Amino acid sequence: MGRAYQNRKESMAKTADAKTKVYSKYGREIYVVAKSGGVDPNGNLALRGLIERAKKDQVPTHVIEKALDKAKGGGGEDYALARYEGFGPGGCMVIVDCLTDNPNRTFAEVRQCFTKTKAKIGTPGTVSHMFDHDAIFVFAGDDEDAVLEALLTADVDVSDVESDSGKITVFTPNTEYFKARQALTDAFGEIDFEVDEIQFIPKGTTPITADDIAMFEKFLDLLNDLDDVQNVYHDAEY
Repeated sequence: MGRAYQNRKESMAKTADAKTKVYSKYGREIYVVAKSGGVDPNGNLALRGLIERAKKDQVPTHVIEKALDKAKGGGGEDYALARYEGFGPGGCMVIVDCLTDNPNRTFAEVRQCFTKTKAKIGTPGTVSHMFDHDAIFVFAGDDEDAVLEALLTADVDVSDVESDSGKITVFTPNTEYFKARQALTDAFGEIDFEVDEIQFIPKGTTPITADDIAMFEKFLDLLNDLDDVQNVYHDAEY
């Protein structure tokens, strides 16, 4: 792959307790997406992609259904996106995305993760300008020209299309997610997407070595242990 993106499966839980946290994070995200865009996956492409990803990550059906039922009820918590930026161990750049019903609590907990690992939390915009906010689609195929043509025909703003080892990777600005996904399924039918999500992709990398790696791993573990944290993006390169 030419552009380095983070596959969520890299951080899949290895213990029962950690898996429960992963399920909880998916449940919260499904609830928020369904509540804001509708509970029908056919009419809510973001929800459809999220459910497919949850199933691939072996999230139990009852967790998904519970989140959808909760969204149908119309009540429940009001979660809001909270995004924090800063510099992690070794000077790498970090973006932390959260869904929270208590911003003050979440900020305090995230800031503590930075403080405990000698990292530095910043203000909005501190590092995000060094990342591209892109939609990413990865699926089986090798004809990148046909994929590019289909996207351009649908008037999709394409950042990049790559072909490698029998897989096609499409990058578009995050605002083009729905149009790009629809264009791909219209042109090629139902696609089994290996990756179908929006991420912050670093424009470069920050090498970290020796003690910084151990501290960085601790930093990620602390963040991933927080219920409100949904995703952590970084430019660290071991």
